[in-house]
Amino acid sequence: MKTYTRIVYQIVFQTQNWENTLEKYNRKRLFEYMSKTLMNKKCFVYRVGGYNNHIHFLISLHPTLSLSTLVKDIKLSSSSFIQKEKLFPYFKGWNEGYGAFTYASEAIPRLIKYIKDQDEHHKKENPFEETKRLLREFDVEFEEKYLD
Repeated sequence: MKTYTRIVYQIVFQTQNWENTLEKYNRKRLFEYMSKTLMNKKCFVYRVGGYNNHIHFLISLHPTLSLSTLVKDIKLSSSSFIQKEKLFPYFKGWNEGYGAFTYASEAIPRLIKYIKDQDEHHKKENPFEETKRLLREFDVEFEEKYLD
């Protein structure tokens, strides 16, 4: 039998030290690059988006990929792309680690809108609080001092 899966992940990671280096004017190019990279890895991409100090992407992970390897590859390739294209002059890299959360298919439309509206969302909730909320929502134990 062939392998069939639909594992929907929201993956989040931050810029180094949560620095606000992802200026809005070039984010679209970064999101397009990340989307193409994910599709080339046979992931189904629902949405890539983010804010000035973090990235969200909503995908279905291809069954041949490991999540940790995928995130590592996306961070490495996007860092190279940012430097090569000189997208964000103050970008120093990505923080170590990431958050990954699974969702039922019914949540996809809400999550697409949430990721699309990050600029508006962060007028109400700062990114650090957003991360803590997500971790609590999924019952992930954490220590604040390790969220940097």
